[in-house]
Amino acid sequence: MRLSAIRFGPVLRLSLYILAGLLVLVLLGYFVGAAPIADARYNTVQAEPPYAPSGRAKALHDTLMVADLHNDLLLWGRDPLERHDRGHTDVPRLREGGMGLQVLAAVTQVPRGRSYEGTSADALDQIPFLAAAQRWPVRTWTSRLERARYQAEKLRRAAARDEGLMLLRSRADLDTLLARRDENRAAMGTLLAVEGLHALEGETAHVDTLADDGYRMMSLTHLHDNALGGSSTGLRHGGLTDFGAAVVDRLAARDVTIDLAHASEALIDDVLARTSGPVVVSHTGVRATCDSPRNLSDRHIEAVAVRGGVIGVGLWETAVCGTGPAATAAAMRYVADRVGVEHVALGTDFDGTVSVPFDATGLPLLTEALLDEGFTPQETEQIMGKNVVRVLRRTLPPAE
Repeated sequence: MRLSAIRFGPVLRLSLYILAGLLVLVLLGYFVGAAPIADARYNTVQAEPPYAPSGRAKALHDTLMVADLHNDLLLWGRDPLERHDRGHTDVPRLREGGMGLQVLAAVTQVPRGRSYEGTSADALDQIPFLAAAQRWPVRTWTSRLERARYQAEKLRRAAARDEGLMLLRSRADLDTLLARRDENRAAMGTLLAVEGLHALEGETAHVDTLADDGYRMMSLTHLHDNALGGSSTGLRHGGLTDFGAAVVDRLAARDVTIDLAHASEALIDDVLARTSGPVVVSHTGVRATCDSPRNLSDRHIEAVAVRGGVIGVGLWETAVCGTGPAATAAAMRYVADRVGVEHVALGTDFDGTVSVPFDATGLPLLTEALLDEGFTPQETEQIMGKNVVRVLRRTLPPAE
């Protein structure tokens, strides 16, 4: 026994050192490479930049203040202020595309195997792995609330480093942004949103936590059913629960804009019955042009319009049943013809693990598609930004 230990001890130790070194290399590779690979794989464009809009479209686009109701940039391990060659957006590309007001959403749970045909909330959540790979604080690995709080912190840090980037919390901030844009088109506003209030972790009081962190738009559900109610792509498609009703009341008390994207039909009905004033559907398609459980029915298009709200039509392929900006423009035309152009907005879903026609620098191509669809320059200006500004003037708190 002693002779064997003497003979094989050094070999065993060397083997352990080698295994430990390999483990370190594997972990290092995961932390360095996994997140960028996932980012590049899931946030794709159908055509690479640079893009070439017509002269007419570019001339009009250069006068617009584009407002986009949904972007998931904060989920990814990119410095928002640096230009990247992967994904759809960063602040430099957004500015180049004419973005004046970008809603940035916090994603806090993504079940494995998600599907428009039905997604289980109990499926393995992929966000902890992404959080670890991107070296988010350990507290975010096990808490959906902390994931939302961290993404807000990430945006606040970026705004502190860029004098032209504002985090909007109130109507007064919105007015300041518009005044700055008159002097400098590089001025850009951001507004924080939460995609699915499973981030509350069952506590109504966490509405205040998130509002205090700067969140001004919240959707009740995301890909799956949760404690508030049913998702359009969940399993039960239920309406508002008692907990959900208490949360909706608290959202109204805090002047948080309610987003009905991803909500089941029953949930939309219940929220509209319980609230007053405008709501938004931040990123969607319409069933009349793309029949999908994820998209809005005519009845709900009309219900949102009656409330003075806006419908953000998306760019991604499965929302509009087509590639290229013409499919998005066609869906926008349908909404405008049915309820009026003042209820049409843009909800790109940039960086939302989707395929889109172009990155943020290609937004003039959508302006061109809207003109080709027969919208006037004034109507295009409404769709590309003014309608969102109008609604936020009604839903944001007056001041901090």
